Amino acid sequence: MAKRGGFPGGNMPGNMNNLMKQAQRMQKQMEDKTKEMEEKQWEATAGGGAVTVTVSGKKEVVSVKLSKEVVDPDDIEMLEDLIVAATNEALRKMEEESASAMNSIAGGLGNFGGLGGLF
Repeated sequence: MAKRGGFPGGNMPGNMNNLMKQAQRMQKQMEDKTKEMEEKQWEATAGGGAVTVTVSGKKEVVSVKLSKEVVDPDDIEMLEDLIVAATNEALRKMEEESASAMNSIAGGLGNFGGLGGLF
């Protein structure tokens, strides 16, 4: 029975082999960049600096700092809003930098296989 499709001897042609090597290099670069980003921290403030929140690249809140002036037992809701605002801004900064870093690695793909917009 004749063998259909494939390549004689099971070898990939040169271009396919190069593409696979390039994909493996890119995967390694993305893994390295992901690890690097996980070790970084981003900080954001709200209320004119009254609340400062620091988040990690693992999307974890590392610290929350409050100035004495913002702690008002009669207005807990404002303090809660400021903490949420600072946290969201710190996470937005982290996501933006992370996406930019991944795009710099995967940017050469264009929209190859629909993957271009993933990062």
